[in-house]
Amino acid sequence: MRVLLVGVDTGQDPDFEHSMDELEDLAEAAGKKATGRIVQHMEAVNNSLYVGAGKASEIREYAERHGVEEVIFNDTLSPSQIRNLGQELDLPVMDRTNLILDIFAIRARTREAKLQVETARLQYMLPRLVGLRENLSRQGGTGGSMSNKGAGETKLELDRRRIEHRISELRRELEGVSRDRETMRKKRNRSGLPQAALVGYTNAGKSTLMNQMVSRCGEGEEKTVLVKNMLFATLDTSVRYIHTGDNRPFLLADTVGFIHKLPHGLIEAFRSTLEEVRYADLLIQVVDFSDGNYRQQMEVTNETLRELGAGDIPRIIVYNKADLCGMQDIPRRKGEQIYLSASQGIGIKELAGLIKENVYAHRRETTFFFPYDKGSAMSYFMENTTVLDQEYREDGIRLRVSCSEGDVRKYADYCLR
Repeated sequence: MRVLLVGVDTGQDPDFEHSMDELEDLAEAAGKKATGRIVQHMEAVNNSLYVGAGKASEIREYAERHGVEEVIFNDTLSPSQIRNLGQELDLPVMDRTNLILDIFAIRARTREAKLQVETARLQYMLPRLVGLRENLSRQGGTGGSMSNKGAGETKLELDRRRIEHRISELRRELEGVSRDRETMRKKRNRSGLPQAALVGYTNAGKSTLMNQMVSRCGEGEEKTVLVKNMLFATLDTSVRYIHTGDNRPFLLADTVGFIHKLPHGLIEAFRSTLEEVRYADLLIQVVDFSDGNYRQQMEVTNETLRELGAGDIPRIIVYNKADLCGMQDIPRRKGEQIYLSASQGIGIKELAGLIKENVYAHRRETTFFFPYDKGSAMSYFMENTTVLDQEYREDGIRLRVSCSEGDVRKYADYCLR
């Protein structure tokens, strides 16, 4: 589909040009081809048309000359703006939020992701039914009809009622999925293993990094996750077991990427998925160091983490794709920051060591004594703690280990000191 990108620069967004570049990337991710851009500089967006009336005429003329099939706007449009623009341009219009929703709908694979995307999409549609129906009719559809007009009810009222009913159904289903996820999370917590979570801007290389960790220190190639050079390739949170050969394993979670102006409805819909971030002991913020706007992308990640209530969790910074910047002597570590190349497999071992160093930083060195009939407890400590010393005695085994406070409390009856 040939599309035209339109934005209003009010001078309040220092990253406006990057935002427009990103809009083009989003359009491409949704299978659309941008034929050009039109930008208007004004103090505030027009409440009626988003752009000024003269600029709207310019957009229409451009679209007619270049065979544009759809116009995409860089901000979220109000219901009246969608309606007015559709009438003024006589073309389907789409805003940034709806474009991202489209991409999420294309990428969704699991039942949970599909439920989350449908919920967010219907919440977006609800206040915009009139304008969106006109959009659909311009695309040659049936105007978004869901049912025939009921006695005494307008078509709009019937659509709204059906959407509200569907949203209620989706929320009930998502509550069930969320309970299942919570059960799995509690099971992982009972294992006593620390958890780290990969976070960052979309397409920064989180899934590539996850796969390198899994292949080298994890559960094998069959446990790798999808990797594609595209925005929002991963929507589902995957958790993998990472072992490092010294009885200090940890769990590593890969999460959905963030983006500038990520729709609030999507954050809400994916909240149960993103909860993995809130329960992590350590966040691994992956940054595309080769992107000229990486600092702004880091700030977007910081803002999103704060919105999720995860802004205060300890964090290390991974500057990925450092090889593309001509940086020599990688991997390179500076405190809690590391420069590496996930695609080249450079720095993976060093990163695993840095993660391990952080998630085990608050472990206690404690001595336990287990009678031989407590084999399951001994096996737990052998597999899930760092055994510093062991002594076999006539009536049992003495273990000196580095373990969590939770382990100390759980096995307090066997603790010597």
